[in-house]
Amino acid sequence: MAYIITEPCLDTKDASCVEVCPVDCIYEADDQYYIHPDECIDCGACEPECPVQAIFPDTDVPPEWTSYIEKNRAHFE
Repeated sequence: MAYIITEPCLDTKDASCVEVCPVDCIYEADDQYYIHPDECIDCGACEPECPVQAIFPDTDVPPEWTSYIEKNRAHFE
C-alpha cells in the first residue's frame, strides 16, 4: 500500500506532510506534491498533517479522486 495525494492539494501545496515524512518520499511538482510509492514505508505520518485532507491510502481514495492513483504512478515513471 502507498499513500496518494489528491485534488485538494492542487495549488495549496502546504509542506506539512513533507516535514513529517521520516523517509523523505514526498516530492514537489508544479501543481502538487507526490508520494513515491516505492519509497513510502506506509507509516501514515503525512495523512493527519495535511490541512486540506488530501492524503489517503491508495485503497481508500474517494471515488471522485481515483484518477490521482494513476497520476501519482505516472509522475514517477
